[in-house]
Amino acid sequence: MPASPPNPPASPIIVDWGKEQVEVSTVDRELPEPSAMDDRSKLVKAGVNSSLVSLPEDAWHAVARGAVTPETVALQLRESQDARAGLLLEEHVDGATLRSVHSRLWLSEIFPAIQPRTGQELLGVEDPRVGGVAEDGKPQAILRYLYDSPAHLRKHVQQTISATLYKNSYAESILARRVTRALIVHPVVYEFEDGSDPVYGLIARDGITRLASAWNVFAGSDHDPEDVGKLAADVLVAEQRPSANDPVKPLTQRMALARENWRKTQRTLFTKAIASVAVDEAPPLAAIRIAQSYVVPAHVTVGVRSHDREDSLNAEEVFDDALRSILASVHVEFKPWDSSAQNVEVVSRALKRVLLSRKQDGLEPVYELAVGRRKASEVSEVYKDPQIPGTGLWRAVRLLHTLTRPAISDELRNRAKEIKGERRMTDKGYASLLGPIVDHPWRSTKKAAAQQARNAWSNGGVLFKEVLADGWAPIVTDDFTTLVEPALGGNQNARLTLALAGGTALIADKILTRNVGSSVGLYRVPGKVPFRADVYKVIEGLAQADNALGLWTLALAAQRFEDGRLPRNSGTKQAQGLPGDPHAASDAEYQHLAVDLEAEDRVLREDGEPVLLLEWDVVVASDQERAALVLGTQEDDDDDEDGDEGEDEGEGDGDDDGHDEQGSGGSGGGAGVPEPPRDISDVRRVFKNLLSDAKTHLDLLERLGEGVTLPPVFGMQDNWAELRETSLHILKVIANHEGDYKQDEPEEG
Repeated sequence: MPASPPNPPASPIIVDWGKEQVEVSTVDRELPEPSAMDDRSKLVKAGVNSSLVSLPEDAWHAVARGAVTPETVALQLRESQDARAGLLLEEHVDGATLRSVHSRLWLSEIFPAIQPRTGQELLGVEDPRVGGVAEDGKPQAILRYLYDSPAHLRKHVQQTISATLYKNSYAESILARRVTRALIVHPVVYEFEDGSDPVYGLIARDGITRLASAWNVFAGSDHDPEDVGKLAADVLVAEQRPSANDPVKPLTQRMALARENWRKTQRTLFTKAIASVAVDEAPPLAAIRIAQSYVVPAHVTVGVRSHDREDSLNAEEVFDDALRSILASVHVEFKPWDSSAQNVEVVSRALKRVLLSRKQDGLEPVYELAVGRRKASEVSEVYKDPQIPGTGLWRAVRLLHTLTRPAISDELRNRAKEIKGERRMTDKGYASLLGPIVDHPWRSTKKAAAQQARNAWSNGGVLFKEVLADGWAPIVTDDFTTLVEPALGGNQNARLTLALAGGTALIADKILTRNVGSSVGLYRVPGKVPFRADVYKVIEGLAQADNALGLWTLALAAQRFEDGRLPRNSGTKQAQGLPGDPHAASDAEYQHLAVDLEAEDRVLREDGEPVLLLEWDVVVASDQERAALVLGTQEDDDDDEDGDEGEDEGEGDGDDDGHDEQGSGGSGGGAGVPEPPRDISDVRRVFKNLLSDAKTHLDLLERLGEGVTLPPVFGMQDNWAELRETSLHILKVIANHEGDYKQDEPEEG
């Protein structure tokens, strides 16, 4: 029998992570030593002297601070004087060549960039303005992020980390094996409108989820995403306060010293934790968390060379566009983001390439409006027409018209195809790209209908052939109903203005959806349509010059449209039997109504009450002859099975609690757990007060959640599930006592 080796390999370590157990394959019992000042200086010198890279000296100091072993980075730079035989990683993309070094970086030296995965979300903290850097007409491998203040930077870092973790987390994998795939990182300079010193650092462009998850590992499983985000921001944006006798240092250095001191503290804690156990014992979990997250591998982009072409971007735009090209190749083709995030990334890149290359046409403000850098209220300024109302709907109309002009749309489609690696793009595919641009002003306020609206845009949206053709322009008005008469008279501008405005309104409010087979039925009920039709075909039918019912449907939908909330008869609320906005004085303030051409106000009424508009009405109005034919051939069929409730695909906002007024909060809410009462009436009173308090806080949560799409109102999914289980239990118990009150019901007569 062979002898055992003197030092057998350590067995995997099993640790608890929340409710799960994770097998940790290996843990280092020593952390890397801090880098030496001399080594960092050599890296800076090598970078400044290299002809293949392009960074200002301050950015090289950021690279040197971030590298665990700056001497190896300096070696890569010194040995790469010839691009064909050097050690730098080269990547060729459309319009540029990027050069990178490979290194391990301190986790605490990497800031998160703007997260593409949340590009379709509306978040509480605004993204910074982003610009490139050029020197002597040549691009530099660094970006400029403009924040209001260092406090704005801190809040944005915290939001990015927490929102990323709400989307996804690799914490268990990183705890088990550390970060194994390199992040894509490059230098950044943070500038501040309040006059604070600029700050140089490193940002992760690819691997933001890995970065956030590493912070999650460091923090521990008992920290929710907001806690992790706050911890990361506290470390990254910390500032060492100088003593009275110290010379004043720039903000970059003060922040760098604070991060360096934080690493020293963690190193001390780690060393003590390791020393507390024997060599053959597993390290404490706190030490494991530090060891697995302390450093991460990265490709640090340090050089960019522009390819001279006729359609080249400005030098300041080249680097960011090249980086985004690499990210798109990874996350659109191979490891995809979700479709909405992909569409936001693809269309914003394509817009930048097309609109910014047409600066002579004055399209730069249009690009800023489309990507959210300008507010909807600025649409009149962008289009230099003071008559345009500053509303989200008019923003949509003008952008849709601009981006569907053949000269621009052809170029945008070609760029989008290049980015996505596709050979053709249909009108439906193009409409799906425009959806996330159109819905920007109401992403949070209509988030309950967002997925169905995106599906409708993927089904063609408002883009039928006439809209896509040249030779027409929107008619500006603050009353869309005034366009019906000229539209009926054959005025194409009026008809297509109504198509864009009314169609967008119906889609955004989930009155018109991408209907599926199960939505076809015989009867006018919520969620049903008389026949299937693509969304763009329905809009096209409504906008015909001989369709008075369709044109009035579009005009009234556009005129009633509100950016700030869903109407009472949104498809979501219809399908679930929910009332409207609980915070409105009356649901009647915002609701789409069915059309009666004979009525003076064009509103259909039954027994004197207005009839709410259903998707059924919209589809019927789009092709009344087809609807009559379909319903006429089936009206005698008594065996129809399609009259059941409509299917509300993939969506629900079941946390709307309706019109009930807020509870009085009789128990005071924050008074702690009361002593359990002994009498049934006392228990009933306490239960009622606690439930009233719960409803008060639920209403408050709903209000706070109206302005953002992340984080979710109820936090992590486990927390939501626990709350749901508790609330369903309460509902079940109360409902089970309904029989106690049967005698109180009025007798049938």
